[in-house]
Amino acid sequence: MRIGCLGELLVEIMRDRIDEPLGVPGTFVGPFPSGAPAIFADCLARLGEEVFFVGAVGEDDFGTLIVERLREDGVDVSGIKRLPDFTTGVAFVTYFRDGSRKFIYHISRAASGQIFPEDVQEEVFTHLDFLHVMGSSMLINEQCRAAHLRALEYVKKGGGKVSFDPNFRPELLGKERARELFQPIVRESTVIFPTQEELRVLSDEEDIDRACAKVLAQGPEIIALKQGKEGSTIYTRQGKWAIPAFPVEEVDPTGAGDCYCAGFLAGLAQGLPLPEVGKLANAVGALAVTKKGPMEGAPRLKEVQEFMGRLGRRE
Repeated sequence: MRIGCLGELLVEIMRDRIDEPLGVPGTFVGPFPSGAPAIFADCLARLGEEVFFVGAVGEDDFGTLIVERLREDGVDVSGIKRLPDFTTGVAFVTYFRDGSRKFIYHISRAASGQIFPEDVQEEVFTHLDFLHVMGSSMLINEQCRAAHLRALEYVKKGGGKVSFDPNFRPELLGKERARELFQPIVRESTVIFPTQEELRVLSDEEDIDRACAKVLAQGPEIIALKQGKEGSTIYTRQGKWAIPAFPVEEVDPTGAGDCYCAGFLAGLAQGLPLPEVGKLANAVGALAVTKKGPMEGAPRLKEVQEFMGRLGRRE
């Protein structure tokens, strides 16, 4: 399949120690290439699929770091702009012992936010098999949202499908406004990849089964519910499948959900049955957390197959 994606490209600079707040002097490590759609695109390319990316970086070393990493891993970067008047986006992050994170973003006024509807070319997007939409990218600013809606229009015009990861960030926008902005994407999506909290945002329902039924009634065929260390659950109108997680030692959880989405679409591209698609996606997400840096754990297909084979032999 050929999959398109657009959104924020940034570097991530993280606290070296756990439980060290961002508001005090301390040490950082990085920069690491990052941005939710970039992590997804890089992982999917590593898994062997064709990926086209629309985004923007500054004419600086951080921008070069990101673009070269994507290019080396096989992403089509011809849709990425280099902007001399803007700096590349940056996210500062710290991790806490309870598994939570806190971010400070420089995105909307950086090159990351300079994505416009005219950057979405009809001749490219009408020939995509899938458009993958990230909620965080839609919420950057008004022109980014308009660019996504244009991409959606062109992909559907060409007969392509849409997958949607809400990737909701309370730091960027409130729940009610996010639900309102996400509705056009939800209605047109074939696959949705929410966490439990994001599912509640989309449905305004607390009960997970009722929330899934409510979202599926709006048009999607599949909800792949990301549940972290508990694995994932796939919902369709015909039933649901609970897919257990693969046990790994977690080093850095950032990007695991993005890599899960990449693994899921790779499984669909291979024509696997849905439970096997979920198993592949869980394996990709598990491997993603085993290295420090948001993209560094993104595995190649051979690595995933060997990992699943080793665990299968142990069972």
